[in-house]
Amino acid sequence: MKETHPLNVLKFCPKCGSPEFKVSGERSLKCGKCGFHFFINASAAVAALVTDGTGKLMLVTRGVEPDYGKLDLPGGFVDPGETVENAVHRELEEELGLKIKSMRYLGSAPNEYVFSGFTVFTIDFAFEVVAESLENLKPMDDILDYRFYAENEFDYDDIPAPSMKQFVKEFFAR
Repeated sequence: MKETHPLNVLKFCPKCGSPEFKVSGERSLKCGKCGFHFFINASAAVAALVTDGTGKLMLVTRGVEPDYGKLDLPGGFVDPGETVENAVHRELEEELGLKIKSMRYLGSAPNEYVFSGFTVFTIDFAFEVVAESLENLKPMDDILDYRFYAENEFDYDDIPAPSMKQFVKEFFAR
């Protein structure tokens, strides 16, 4: 288990602050003082597979850690109280100014990455997206750039997130 795993990082109860916050199973911690029981669960995230109409897939360049400067699919975390579908709309608008004409759910994959010395577990939901327009897109928010790629125009090693790599491979295998 990585030193960044939540079971290794969380040392104090988030409810009462007690140091009696101890591992209570494979994915939980429990406070010996107030009884608060904390479970390590996956956060929901979304990824959009946007094409240019010629079979090329949009990949973005990350502008934030983890993996600054590496390739990724546009998307991000689902906000509390938000559907995954609404998250796709919001993320594409925030990151590119892209409006969605239609989208179709493709599948999901688990992922994990380290942020601020803490492992964040996610379940990533992939959607095939048809944009209203690909004109006037602008990289914003947490992306530096975007480009449409054929499979032979990038190296899969430049996509560090296993779930994103899986979604891209499945896209080009179709």
